[in-house]
Amino acid sequence: MSQIFDFLFGQYAASKTIDIVLEIVAIIFGFLSVWFSKRNKVLVFPTGMISTAIFVYLLLKWELLGDMMINGYYFIMSVYGWFIWTRKVDETHVTPISITTIKERRISVLIFLATLLFVYIVYKTFDKWNGWVAYVDTITTAIFFVGMWLMARRKIENWIFWIIGDIISVPLYLYKGFAFTSFQYLGFTIIAIYGYLAWKKHLNSNLQTA
Repeated sequence: MSQIFDFLFGQYAASKTIDIVLEIVAIIFGFLSVWFSKRNKVLVFPTGMISTAIFVYLLLKWELLGDMMINGYYFIMSVYGWFIWTRKVDETHVTPISITTIKERRISVLIFLATLLFVYIVYKTFDKWNGWVAYVDTITTAIFFVGMWLMARRKIENWIFWIIGDIISVPLYLYKGFAFTSFQYLGFTIIAIYGYLAWKKHLNSNLQTA
């Protein structure tokens, strides 16, 4: 049992207490954000902004550039998403849950490819392209960039990208030595699955009503 504990949490022995506390706080607000997203509540964005702001600071300190860029992008897209979700499409309705259009799918592909190139350039510039983790980081970053953009636009397909990215991130963060964050992504995976089902039910209900 002690060996398992050391494997999961041994890396925190050299960490400052404030950093551990900040990581836990960021994780709590991260869970709140995903939960509010599942519930289709606009509070997904302010809670998410708190989580991502903390993670940007921590990841910069830990020199995890790809992860830092993901969270910085989340923060920016949260501002954009907050605007989209609260924007009224008529006098009584705000932007609804919907399916991606052909144009949005093309934009998603462009975001994915552009992110791959951007992260590669950043990693090469800072001499961080040094193993298989860099490859996986690049792919997960691109997946999450697309997922966040689709969520900001209230598209149901965003959950598919979150599920894929979260599943990859569980063992990835465990390998990197951040057990708390790994457990966070495990929780995110479960919530994302339920989120997709909840949004699909909501979308089908609205289509039948229409």
